[in-house]
Amino acid sequence: MPPLTLPSFRDPALLETALTHRSALNEKLSGSGQSYERLEFLGDAVLELATTQYLFDAHPRESEGVLTAYRSALVKTTTLAEVAKALGLPERIYMSKGESNSGGRQNDGILADVFEAVVGALYLDQNYQAVVEYLRQVLFPKFVDIKTSKTYIDPKSHLQEVVQSRGMGTPSYRVTAATGPDHDKEFVVQVMVKGKTAGQGSGKSKQLAQQAAAQQALEVLLGQ
Repeated sequence: MPPLTLPSFRDPALLETALTHRSALNEKLSGSGQSYERLEFLGDAVLELATTQYLFDAHPRESEGVLTAYRSALVKTTTLAEVAKALGLPERIYMSKGESNSGGRQNDGILADVFEAVVGALYLDQNYQAVVEYLRQVLFPKFVDIKTSKTYIDPKSHLQEVVQSRGMGTPSYRVTAATGPDHDKEFVVQVMVKGKTAGQGSGKSKQLAQQAAAQQALEVLLGQ
């Protein structure tokens, strides 16, 4: 597969804006007078529509629930950040030295936002069909791995499926710690399989911590 590249823009200023983090504005590191945030807002909507259409056409027999799970996995932050890294976006983002030194160029949230901004910029620069064709090159091929690895299934459901298929019973979860004030608690949860700790995770809610613990257990069980 050839290396991924950014699309060609008729108006380079749109791409520059899509690559401009707000921290760059005060230091005038970019020629753009605004950050990528408005383009990200637009790109998020265009990306969701294009992905929905792609999955709807490609999987005519799947239910609405399954298609929703597919779409969530394809447009989630980590997936978009992977594409952004493959496109070389971390090195091309305009951001302050402070933001960069604090890990901004490797922040999955920022990278996903910038990719969405590029999508929004391409939509304005050309049209919706140009976006669809570009996503067919850089994003939609990732769905093969997503479906094969079943990462479209939430970690708890996937773990239960794997464990039961191996005759290991049903996973159980227990909260081992809860720290912080009531309005900002952090929970730590362990998932048990056959009476042994299979994974541990943390999160701002018990549910999020359970999902994180299940994900860790899956990585161990599946050798990821």
